[in-house]
Amino acid sequence: MKILHVVTGLATGGAERALYNLLAGGLTKRFDIAVVSLRDEGTMGPLIAALGVPVYPMKMTSCISGASAIAGLHCVVRSFRPNLIQGWMYHGNLAACVAGQLGPKSPVVAWNIRQCLYDLKMEKLLTRQVIRANRFLSGKISAVIYNSVLAKIQHEAFGFASHRGQVIANGFDLGQLFPESDVGMIVRQQLNIPREALVVGHVARFHPMKDHVTFLQAAAKVARMIPGARFLLVGRDVCFDNPVLANVVPQSLKERFIFTGERMDVHRLMRAMDVFCLSSRSEGFPNVLGEAMSCGVPCVATDVGDCREIVGNTGVLVPPSDSESLARGMLALLEMSAEDRRALGRAARDRVKTRYSLPKTVEKYINLYERLSLKE
Repeated sequence: MKILHVVTGLATGGAERALYNLLAGGLTKRFDIAVVSLRDEGTMGPLIAALGVPVYPMKMTSCISGASAIAGLHCVVRSFRPNLIQGWMYHGNLAACVAGQLGPKSPVVAWNIRQCLYDLKMEKLLTRQVIRANRFLSGKISAVIYNSVLAKIQHEAFGFASHRGQVIANGFDLGQLFPESDVGMIVRQQLNIPREALVVGHVARFHPMKDHVTFLQAAAKVARMIPGARFLLVGRDVCFDNPVLANVVPQSLKERFIFTGERMDVHRLMRAMDVFCLSSRSEGFPNVLGEAMSCGVPCVATDVGDCREIVGNTGVLVPPSDSESLARGMLALLEMSAEDRRALGRAARDRVKTRYSLPKTVEKYINLYERLSLKE
């Protein structure tokens, strides 16, 4: 069975990482797979190609280059001849529908939606139109996969076809994600973080929905109360040179904040963290939360998407866009004894193992694809 994955782009992000995890976790052993990126190869393209999966970047940068991208997609579909086309994210889903009409046969089309839909006004104007197009077409495809229960509820309330939807949560490779204190100490040394410091981590590209401002406001409050605390921020365009972030933290506290930019070794950096923080205003199923928990790091997270279900009683949930509550959540974990934090981290890892292991997620995709192939 041949499966073509059509993804909006392959920059570092949760959806892109989820695609890579599924391919590396077993899909490439069961199916013949190729990947189309509407944009470029990004950071994840070479990793996917290293698995032996062909990656075809369409290099679409605007609506003007859309015709060229469709022509390129046409060539891929005609040469690869997929039995099933899997879209990823709204633009990728729309392109998957187009691709389904381009080949010599009519492949099955499935979608993958990776975010919640709190308010359409939070999206860019073009994205709003793409989401509306997704809504219109959702009843005409074979399956809509959501990575969170709340995402399914919200999209179907907006008008997405309920008889096509199902939830398959993200999966995590516990063989690659695990606590490793020695590595954590090496990371601290490399980043000039004191060995005895309490480190709060945050991993996200700069985007309004990730709400770095609220995190920095909360972190500044914590920094004043815990002189030994350090704050490790990982993500593209996340730094004090960013004009949105430049003046959030007082100058006297800025030396306690460490910015790494975008990194491909996030899991290694997580091993240097005592607490992980997710400050988003909106999420579906955030990969970074499951990854931190897999590494045995207790988490404080905003109560968005499926975070409540993911964290359970192994961390702290707070309202979004509330720096006071976020600061209190961080303090609740930082003021624990080191042993109590480690125990909470072990419970977090066990929760991921029980509910979100990668082999279980891969098996759900395999079962779905094999069911859909019967409709071909």
